[in-house]
Amino acid sequence: MNQVKDTARATVRLGYDGRVHKAFRGPHADERFTNEVRVLQYLEKRGCPFVPRLLEHDPLQLLMVTTNCGGRVERMDEVRVAQLFAELESYGVRHEDRHLRNITYSPQLGRFCLIDFEFATILDENEAGSINLEKPVMKAVDGLENAPVLVPAPTAAITDHR
Repeated sequence: MNQVKDTARATVRLGYDGRVHKAFRGPHADERFTNEVRVLQYLEKRGCPFVPRLLEHDPLQLLMVTTNCGGRVERMDEVRVAQLFAELESYGVRHEDRHLRNITYSPQLGRFCLIDFEFATILDENEAGSINLEKPVMKAVDGLENAPVLVPAPTAAITDHR
């Protein structure tokens, strides 16, 4: 795997299969992990096409695996940045970390995308309440009852392969 980011808050690696592996660490890592998982599930439920899809998550290891939304953007007009974050709000989420480092470009989609939702806010908490984070993402393997196994998170059918 290629390391893409290594900060006090997270390590991000790009797998050879193109999937993004993000491990949370540092202050409030469990809260940031839970929030990002919750926001990505919410955005998938809302059909937001320009954010990563959550493929797997492990709350014990604070690890999530998502689809890849392309490469980071080096420069963008401030008006276009504002438009992109406003478009996200039309899906009911405010990003709260509106920096160029959280914008990517996906050649497969032919558009700009947003990443890194650990500080994002779901604007309609009543609707967000229907997201069930209690669904098991860990299961025991016969003979290894105490060993965690990462299994795919429940998702809707995904037709694009970001």
